Amino acid sequence: MFTKMSANGEEEAVPLFETKGTKGNAAYKVFSLTIFLGIVSIWVYRLICIPRTGRYAWIGMFVAELMFGMYWIITQSVRWNVVFRHPFKHRLSSRYEDKLPTVDIFVCTADPILEPPSMVISTVLSVMSYNYPPEKLSVYLSDDGGSELTFYALLEASNFSKYWIPFCKKFKVEPRSPQAYFAQNIDMNHLKFAHEFSNIKKLYEDMKSRIDSAVEKGCISNEIKDQHRGFSEWNSKVTKKDHQSIVQILIDGWNPNAVDIEGNKLPTLVYLSREKRPGWAHNFKAGSMNALIRVSSQISNAPIILNLDCDMYANDPDTIRDALCFFMDEKKGHQISYVQYPQRFSNITKNDIYSNGFCVILKIELAGIDGFGGTLYGGTGCFHRRVSLCGNKYSKDHRFELHNVESNKKDETVQELEGACKPLANCDYENDTQWGKEMGLVYGCPVEDVVTGLTIQCRGWKPVYHNPTKYAFLGIAPTTLDIALIQFKRWSEGMFQIFFSKYCPFIYGHGKINLGAQMGYCVYLLWAPVSLPTLYYVVIPALGLLHGVPLFPEVSSLWFLPFAYVFAAKTIYSLIEDLNCGDTLKGWWNLQRMWAIRRITSFLFAFIDTIIWKLGFFPTSFSVTAKVVDDDVLKRYQQEIMEFGTSSCKELRHTCTAEIKDSIPTSRIILALRENS
Repeated sequence: MFTKMSANGEEEAVPLFETKGTKGNAAYKVFSLTIFLGIVSIWVYRLICIPRTGRYAWIGMFVAELMFGMYWIITQSVRWNVVFRHPFKHRLSSRYEDKLPTVDIFVCTADPILEPPSMVISTVLSVMSYNYPPEKLSVYLSDDGGSELTFYALLEASNFSKYWIPFCKKFKVEPRSPQAYFAQNIDMNHLKFAHEFSNIKKLYEDMKSRIDSAVEKGCISNEIKDQHRGFSEWNSKVTKKDHQSIVQILIDGWNPNAVDIEGNKLPTLVYLSREKRPGWAHNFKAGSMNALIRVSSQISNAPIILNLDCDMYANDPDTIRDALCFFMDEKKGHQISYVQYPQRFSNITKNDIYSNGFCVILKIELAGIDGFGGTLYGGTGCFHRRVSLCGNKYSKDHRFELHNVESNKKDETVQELEGACKPLANCDYENDTQWGKEMGLVYGCPVEDVVTGLTIQCRGWKPVYHNPTKYAFLGIAPTTLDIALIQFKRWSEGMFQIFFSKYCPFIYGHGKINLGAQMGYCVYLLWAPVSLPTLYYVVIPALGLLHGVPLFPEVSSLWFLPFAYVFAAKTIYSLIEDLNCGDTLKGWWNLQRMWAIRRITSFLFAFIDTIIWKLGFFPTSFSVTAKVVDDDVLKRYQQEIMEFGTSSCKELRHTCTAEIKDSIPTSRIILALRENS
């Protein structure tokens, strides 16, 4: 318990975080009300002024404006209760070090070509280097590609960590991803630092060279395989989609010999590749996460879990302590299920040409949903309370403690633990169980993380959205227009499928979560259908103008005022809001352009594919986004030149393969056009 002495000499709990609302909320509500009245006036105009010529086009305009208005109401509702969370990690002083809980960190990768192993291990090394007691850290790499190349890279990282971790902590290095750190211009003021920097950089470059060389060859030499027994898991029969469960503990945190070059303990490091067999559903990333939850429960069983994508390296070495302020708060911490950090990117250009920075969404919209207690689980950069992921309901009468979870690995050898864990990652383990339903991440929807967050909240738990000034994690944003649109197509399609499923927030969450939280979810679940009124508005008024059919009031008419006011007010407010969130004027313009492009491409294709899927014609699928691009493409991206294609389509074709081979119609069209070009 974290306490202080009160004025009357009694102990009282010290809060570990505070929650503050935004200022000027009343003024914003009045402003929103004026826009709402303007929208209603437009609806009234459409209803009472129906012309004889172009009647059907006019009715179509009314339907489009009705959909726009309803979506605007849903979107603006989440801004009415914006809150900001501030943790007091300084209160987790050294005298509470023994009370800090153990933490399991899950890093997920799926393809050694699209997600280079050298990038993956940089993420792994960044989380191994957290400012946190290493004996309380366990890092798990889930390799859904089942690649010996990824295993080899992790083996190399386990050796390099003996040098990297003490170097980081000795010189307070940031960021602690070696790939990101060595890409910076480093100030060499001190001779001792310069010497150690040169040594560690050489070790890193040698390691990276060996890994990249192995990836380029596509295989591991027999000489390297003889260095570790784990390579015996791979033979000629092992393929990406047909292999046994593989569990390898590369660093055993309980072993007194598992130390770095300065004699300090190292975090536990585990490689996992769950079993895959033809004919067995593997449930994409959700299946991978559930296997990680089970395997980690046998090895470290930490009460707190952090899950990351392989390209989301740890940018702030104190992030764990930040997150624990929410979980360990005496009054409110027991109800918190997960702490979600925003998804930030390291390669966003000054004016964010493809609008991947999500300035307003991350700073305003998600904070508004958090104000209603409906924080979205984003699938990465999220700290979980293990018991909430395992299906437990929140109860005021039962508190799940963070320091009483015992590890199982004390009494078993590494080989015994590996053998005991393998069945937990087998294809048939989940048969006749609640995994994927009431336990772990939910199956059946492409955006399983969002559904999982919703189900956890409906069991009584409260999530937290925390957007610190210093970014906790940094990933890689798409650098070409086609990849950016494919990514939004995947997200919007998955979201819309949730709206059609039993997990629709208005149905599944009715009576369980706040109405504002339900509407907050639907801001994103309804991305796809918003494409229809947008497409109509893009096409029909232009055709009406060509044929002399007036679809808007004349400037001299009083009915012109609500149209002008709504347009001007929304535009000006959008600009001010975007600039206040740190964007540039050109960045705001890029955002307006990208939303128009997304709505008539990504969202439209997502809508069509969802309807086709709902009718039962084609299955859904999942695609991995490429994390590497050609140097020429990267150069044009940094110059903020929009890239409609790519000079080398190798990575792009690989990206689309998983999505296209399952015969989703619009994706087939996209690939055919690309290959013909």
